[in-house]
Amino acid sequence: MQKAHVIVYSRPGCHLCDEAKEAIERAGCNEAYSIEEINIETSQDLLLKYKFDIPVVTINGREAFRHRVDSTKFRELVTAEIG
Repeated sequence: MQKAHVIVYSRPGCHLCDEAKEAIERAGCNEAYSIEEINIETSQDLLLKYKFDIPVVTINGREAFRHRVDSTKFRELVTAEIG
């Protein structure tokens, strides 16, 4: 089965990032995606791009969420990506 590739752009100590990751977990579709977390502080470009907007969640390269993640919508987007 093809999996969707999810990236969470975050930084240490970000409570909204923790909430977003919890919402992703609550979506209940772990088998449908692989997840990668990227610390924006590791790249000057990412830091400038996302400094005031984290978390940012992308699904297969397309931005899906910014600041907050809705579990139901996340599940819908991921399952639509894998067909």
